[in-house]
Amino acid sequence: MQGTLFQQGVDLMIFGMGTVFVFLTLLVICVLAMSKIINKFFVEPEAVPDLPVGVVAPTTGASAVDPLVLRAIQEAICQHRARRRP
Repeated sequence: MQGTLFQQGVDLMIFGMGTVFVFLTLLVICVLAMSKIINKFFVEPEAVPDLPVGVVAPTTGASAVDPLVLRAIQEAICQHRARRRP
């Protein structure tokens, strides 16, 4: 009787874990499919921030950083490196 009861427990465990695995796999597949469908048909345009009149938008590159901010960052890095050395 013990072997049969143990076998039934193992069978029930495998069936339960298999059911959960299949459900989660289907859930992941459905979420990925919905994400691709939504991104394909409902693309949001990139928002361009409105700048006040007379303000020039920063460009990419080194000129986009204010020299004072750049100097403050460099000083902070120097202080951090000096503090880490024993």
